[in-house]
Amino acid sequence: MLAGGLQPSCVKMGPVANFLARCLLVNKPPIRVGIGGWNYAPWRETFYPEKLPASKELAWASRQVSMIEINSTFYGSQKPSTFAKWRNDTPENFVFSVKASRYATTRRVLAESGDSVHRFIHSGIAELGPKLGPLVWQFADTKVFDAADLAAFLDMLPTEVDGLPLRHVLDVRHPSFAVPEYLALAREHSVATVFADSDDYPVFADLTGPFVYARLMRTQPTLKAGYAPKALDAWAEVAQRWQAGGEPADLPRVEPPGKAGRPREVFMLFIAGAKEKAPLAAQALLQRLGWEPPPPL
Repeated sequence: MLAGGLQPSCVKMGPVANFLARCLLVNKPPIRVGIGGWNYAPWRETFYPEKLPASKELAWASRQVSMIEINSTFYGSQKPSTFAKWRNDTPENFVFSVKASRYATTRRVLAESGDSVHRFIHSGIAELGPKLGPLVWQFADTKVFDAADLAAFLDMLPTEVDGLPLRHVLDVRHPSFAVPEYLALAREHSVATVFADSDDYPVFADLTGPFVYARLMRTQPTLKAGYAPKALDAWAEVAQRWQAGGEPADLPRVEPPGKAGRPREVFMLFIAGAKEKAPLAAQALLQRLGWEPPPPL
């Protein structure tokens, strides 16, 4: 398999039209599985090698999982040189999702966050280059769905920065978003919605964008991998169904599932819950999906 997941048979094809037609049949978008952040003290006991320097944590973690959600950007800006270092510390084909600034997402009126959106987009995220994944816009759990306010906010989200395409996903945390009106608005703007497997936030699996972004938030401290083996088996099946263009009918939804569509890239994060177990859960799911890790450090 080549960079980006392309099968060798795709590269050997002739005319462009024939290339596209046949590659769609053999080339599946990836399923990426990972964790939130990489600096977490308990992971020194449960995840990282005993004598690994703290400066090598990202380099090591990025070879155990296939993506990481950067959370520090929610709390404050990072320097372009920092994003560039993170890019250089990680292997080829690795991906970061990036949580957007809280100054843009925790306002009472989202339509007034234009300056904060601009500052975040131009803070240096483009330094991640091809390793830049979805931008996660996490709303406050007190933010109620307001169609006009949300539409104005979505209109401010750019489609590219410095020539790099941008993908957006909304993490909505108030039950008022679980309505057809929200789904229609998100689909109109081609933004995804976080599926949160959570006891604390709305749980609905209706897809609104061209990719799937799931946060699995029920890791348990008493289970070896955070989730029971049967639960991990089930999530592997769900991920593959999403990847194939389907919509699992057994997940909570606002609307009935539609017809199967085009294959989709899938991002799955083990985050929250018993966080000390998150890396082990991610690794266990990746094993079920047949992921081959890059060479070790």
